[in-house]
Amino acid sequence: MDGNSRWAQQQGLPVFTGHQSGVDAMRRTVEFSCNEGIHCLTVFAFSSENWQRTNEEVEFLLMLIERVVRKELEILVAAGVNIKFIGDRSKLPSSLVEQMKRAEAATAPNSTLYLTVALSYSGRQDITAAVRNICHRVQAGEISPEEIDSELIGSNLALRHLPEQWREPDLILRTSGEQRLSNFLLWESAYSELHFSETLWPDFGERELKAAMDEYARRERRFGKHH
Repeated sequence: MDGNSRWAQQQGLPVFTGHQSGVDAMRRTVEFSCNEGIHCLTVFAFSSENWQRTNEEVEFLLMLIERVVRKELEILVAAGVNIKFIGDRSKLPSSLVEQMKRAEAATAPNSTLYLTVALSYSGRQDITAAVRNICHRVQAGEISPEEIDSELIGSNLALRHLPEQWREPDLILRTSGEQRLSNFLLWESAYSELHFSETLWPDFGERELKAAMDEYARRERRFGKHH
């Protein structure tokens, strides 16, 4: 979800306005996913690198996320959305963490759309934590080194809450012309299709989402196999 700041600058507006407009794009994306029968949607709301931004912007972003989760919770429940948050919660404000827990508990029975919000998240840190957890299990004698395989590593990653068949995204979509993964789902994206859009996130909507879906439908996914 890139381009909030650039969008605001182009409009001659404060950066914070761009983040607020980005919420509307997020709402459109969730609605589109529900209407189109998409089972899983994972969004990168705040990366571990984003902590390097100014204190003022970080505080605003986290406040905005907390407010949106609280305001939209009733709508998510009614829409059948199951929301989970992944990432390092240790740095987050306690009020935000409590709101995240309430949202997860309230939507836990739902299964129309599994919405995962990556917050204070890093793909590298996720893999590191998974490896560390597996090492502890080896040290405790629960498993042997020979039992470690890709399935075991995958089951220790942050997306382990998803049904197994949906843990690896079919399509990764990035906005604002950026063409890199930027530490997002590094393990899970091994065979994901990539779509890059020039549209800035606040302007992103149904037209751009349909274009991405149409392009994806035209691709042939071979997973290393011959025709």
